[in-house]
Amino acid sequence: MADKRFQSLPGFRDFTPRDCAVRNYLFSAWRGVAHRYGFTEYEAPIVESTELYLKKSGGELTTQLFRFEDQGGRDITLRPELTASLARIVGANQRDFPKPLKWFEIGPCFRYEKPQKGRGREFIQFNADILGEGSASADAELIALAIDTMIALGFQQGDFIIRASDRESWLGFCAEHNIPEPSEFLPLIDRLEKLKPEALNEQLAVFNVTREQVDAFVNNPENASPAFKEIQQNLNARGLGQYLELDLTIVRGLAYYTGAVFEIFDTKKSMRAVAGGGRYDGLLSTLSGGATDLPATGFAMGDMVIRNFIEETPNAKMEMEAWLARNPACDVYLVIADESKRNNALGTLAELRSAGISTDFSMSPLNVGKQFKKAQQSGARLALVIGAEFPEMQLKILSSRTEETIHPNTNLAEAIQSYLDSPDGPLIA
Repeated sequence: MADKRFQSLPGFRDFTPRDCAVRNYLFSAWRGVAHRYGFTEYEAPIVESTELYLKKSGGELTTQLFRFEDQGGRDITLRPELTASLARIVGANQRDFPKPLKWFEIGPCFRYEKPQKGRGREFIQFNADILGEGSASADAELIALAIDTMIALGFQQGDFIIRASDRESWLGFCAEHNIPEPSEFLPLIDRLEKLKPEALNEQLAVFNVTREQVDAFVNNPENASPAFKEIQQNLNARGLGQYLELDLTIVRGLAYYTGAVFEIFDTKKSMRAVAGGGRYDGLLSTLSGGATDLPATGFAMGDMVIRNFIEETPNAKMEMEAWLARNPACDVYLVIADESKRNNALGTLAELRSAGISTDFSMSPLNVGKQFKKAQQSGARLALVIGAEFPEMQLKILSSRTEETIHPNTNLAEAIQSYLDSPDGPLIA
């Protein structure tokens, strides 16, 4: 039994080989869609000055920081999100790049909160942002990217919906009801569905507003902002409008959001939002002391909640398992049926690896049955049997239990690659 003193800390994960493979699947989908949309990858430090987050993030985020003093006496924080770091980087380097900037990043973030389903203290986040374009077209481009990311992960229409709103709509509500500080009122709207009725009514009364007035505003589609209507038209033109709906209760919790905001929800409502984002005009100006001011919009998706959603959605899970089957740790397993041919097997091993074909073998002598068992366990699609007949070899397709003879003077790497490029057959869910 493992020593309990050395278990992973609460909210942190060990990644077994399968967990790493699933993570790589997410990375592949995220990068693939981002590249299709013309986004460029960047990377920010994991550790930042705490002041960066205290300055503008607001809300509960500032209470969830992994914050400490380093040996140089600096107040530093493990990054809880990417937007503030991106704003800092762009503020310092934006003159070097044509606008708009379309950047994405994949990396770990840290929040000191209670671990629960889909939420840990360390998680990996996919961020995509557009900076230097203030029109609603940029918001629509980002939402389209979010939709195509979900589709790339195997989700279908009916599995998820994007609920969107615009903080401009709520600024109009605040002006109409004489609420002088919208930044104090909007966090209450963000918790509308989480608070008990008594607590909600009590907090609304502070602003001289009733639940009935809020509900009337939320349920009136005429309160959609011009920006939302433009986003809807844009997505309709792309054939993606069916994934978007107006939901004025969506305001997002962070203080730096200024315009259109959105969240992706599981339609079965079995978990919280699986991703979200919005417009944060003004953040660059705040963090740069007014030296740089670019309009900006972005979205983020975390690995933990999206993996849970994939595993609970049949088609998405089948897509993931198919990708994992196509990307095993090794493609070919060498079975050495005659130990006197081990040196010949090592030469064949090197030949296949040099050709870019992932190949494994037993480093110690084993009987053939055990070697085939290891081949199955490795996830390899093919087993190449090297026996007394070498240089003639037998190639076994493990899924179908069929085999072919590889004759001497055959270009082995080309022959193996042709088998790997052909499908084994349909995946049965």
